Amino acid sequence: MALDEEVVAAIYREHGTALRRFVISASHDPLLADDIVQETVLRVWQQAPKITGSMRSYLFRTARNIMIDNYRKSQRRPQEAEERDLADPAEATGRVDELLTRVLMEEALLRLSTEHRDVLVALHYRRFTVSEAAVQLNIPSGTVKSRAFYAVKAMRTILDEMGVER
Repeated sequence: MALDEEVVAAIYREHGTALRRFVISASHDPLLADDIVQETVLRVWQQAPKITGSMRSYLFRTARNIMIDNYRKSQRRPQEAEERDLADPAEATGRVDELLTRVLMEEALLRLSTEHRDVLVALHYRRFTVSEAAVQLNIPSGTVKSRAFYAVKAMRTILDEMGVER
């Protein structure tokens, strides 16, 4: 079953802005970003029956692959004068991977309960110790440890549901 125009429009409404921001942060070129977003939605439209898991993570992975494909294509032809000053391609690919990971982790964190999210943010992002997190969150240290254990477990389940591979 192919996607119809309403579904494509819904994809743009729900994910277009975030997808465009992701591509711009990697490419720094708004026109190129628009092309990549269009190509991404076109591929989703063509692959609709095969999508399992999170639509957003599929879109971001597809956009990442398109950016890598575009880079590889550009390397097959002679460089233009203004392209010679571009950053190292391995660094650019690493940056795209880092951005994709960040976006997927943020989406997964939003799916956690507030209590679990608060503990993970305190321990892993703010780098608090268990004691510092307990004081900050106004809960006992044992509760911090327990919530951290179950939060990581829930996070793994969420990431699996999103189709993220370890």
